[in-house]
Amino acid sequence: MFTGIVEELGTVAAIDDLTDAVRLTIDASEVLEGTGLGDSIAVNGCCLTVVSVEGGAWTADVMKESLDKTSMGGLRPGDPVNLERAVTAEKRLGGHIVQGHVDGVGEVLRREPSEHWEVVEISLPPGLARYLVDKGSITVDGVSLTVVEAGPTSFTISLIPETLARTTLGRRRAGDRVNLEVDILAKHVEKLLAAQLPGSQQKEHHA
Repeated sequence: MFTGIVEELGTVAAIDDLTDAVRLTIDASEVLEGTGLGDSIAVNGCCLTVVSVEGGAWTADVMKESLDKTSMGGLRPGDPVNLERAVTAEKRLGGHIVQGHVDGVGEVLRREPSEHWEVVEISLPPGLARYLVDKGSITVDGVSLTVVEAGPTSFTISLIPETLARTTLGRRRAGDRVNLEVDILAKHVEKLLAAQLPGSQQKEHHA
């Protein structure tokens, strides 16, 4: 589990083809402190498992499923990536509950810079709009953000200078693809309510 608070901007050092997967090597420093084999690190919002750590770099295997359903397949050596280690019990929950399971890929539609922040509009893949509400939470490339306006096919977010400087979102331009993860609490609420609707196939079982 993660919180959507990016700890560090890493850099893709190498991408090795494994036929049905790729081995991703990322240069980093902060997220390697206390990190060992089998630990989880979110890369642009996609939870990956550490398979090796050597010097100032770590590697992870990215399966074809992840390459097909996230923006990970578009990474190239030299690209910056948002990194966050899995949350620990004593850590402050500064963002919101993030699983690192990408629900879909959106596209940056426009950016409107202002003096103190920037408004960014991002497209929504079919089926995700129902999970977004104004002032609700969304994860974009692993960054926990507040939805400004939720529409049927897109949504807007406001990025403060800190987010622009410390994450890849400061570099995203119109046409760029970004990983999206909706609030897991919204999914649970939907399922619970669906079970109570007339005609629902779900039945309550008692022990």
